[in-house]
Amino acid sequence: MNAAQKIAQEVNEPLYNELDTAGRRVGGHFDGAWLASALRSVLPAAQDQAEPRSLDTDQATAAGPRIAVVIPCFNEALTIHQVVKDFASALPGSRIAVFDNDSTDGTAMVARAAGAEIFFEPRRGKGNVVRRMFAEIDADVYVMVDGDGTYDAQASGDLVSLVLNDRVDMAIGTRANVTENAHRAGHAFGNKLFNRIFAGLFGQAYADIFSGYRAFSRRFVKSFPALSSGFEIETELSVHASQMRLPVAEIETAYSQRPAGSQSKLRSVRDGLRILHAFVFLLKETRPILFFGILASAIAAMSGMLAVPLVDTYLKTGLVPRLPTAVLCMGLMVVASLMGVCGIVLDSLSRARVEQKRILYLAVENLSGRRRT
Repeated sequence: MNAAQKIAQEVNEPLYNELDTAGRRVGGHFDGAWLASALRSVLPAAQDQAEPRSLDTDQATAAGPRIAVVIPCFNEALTIHQVVKDFASALPGSRIAVFDNDSTDGTAMVARAAGAEIFFEPRRGKGNVVRRMFAEIDADVYVMVDGDGTYDAQASGDLVSLVLNDRVDMAIGTRANVTENAHRAGHAFGNKLFNRIFAGLFGQAYADIFSGYRAFSRRFVKSFPALSSGFEIETELSVHASQMRLPVAEIETAYSQRPAGSQSKLRSVRDGLRILHAFVFLLKETRPILFFGILASAIAAMSGMLAVPLVDTYLKTGLVPRLPTAVLCMGLMVVASLMGVCGIVLDSLSRARVEQKRILYLAVENLSGRRRT
């Protein structure tokens, strides 16, 4: 028995028999052409089972865009079944993926029974879930929706259409009745206040920056760094679109109250403070010259206020009787100058980071399999 026959016997008994017959047929030496034919006749079924086939770009495009509905969940067993069913009906053929964020009420079991794929993210916080979702799921269009049953699944077709037909990178479903159905007056007031603060700090106005109902292009998802860990992730999504100057669209969608027995995970004071912290952090990262310019201006103004009586006394008497105050004024002005210089330097670095993000964004293939030009 030669080496080829020994390998064939270990791998496939019919193949061994064929090779053994061939060996006798040609005097113990294998004919290359016949051997190739024998291999093709014996192994095609095994090859089909062992090697999964994947569609190439043209085939995938011909089959239509791949749409994924990604649903972050934490203790939403009461609502997730209906949410999965509604989106499966609204977007036939889409991939429904539920990401369980360490729930304790059997959310994953209910979602699986409804027909969704289940993923687990043990680190609690919506930002952690979104980061995992964007890394795990591969699609052409992503629809992100909360699992609390408050968003209208029928509007998902309009959001997807904006991404596919209008070529926007993020479509936001703004909540039509958020003031009436936010459960707490403080939530509605905070939503309006933060929308205005966002527009003032980052230069782009949104009607509802905290909406959990959005559709994204593949380019957006695969170029988004996702640094946040909690509910401030929606703020980071909006800042990313503003910084990159990506095309964004908003449509008004119905928003309803949670069903009876379902509890909101929001905490007004805690989450409000976290969002304010996210605003400050993202302002420092994306617009450092404004961030440090504000600090420098405030410190310089303080120095000037303390210096006014000193200057007045000096002009009248030619003396500086409060030397410690004069030293403090000089120190504050030096700090203000350093803040201003830091802002200028970091602004250049921030621009370089945006350029790099833009290059990565353009490198991601679009729906036609070609990179965006």
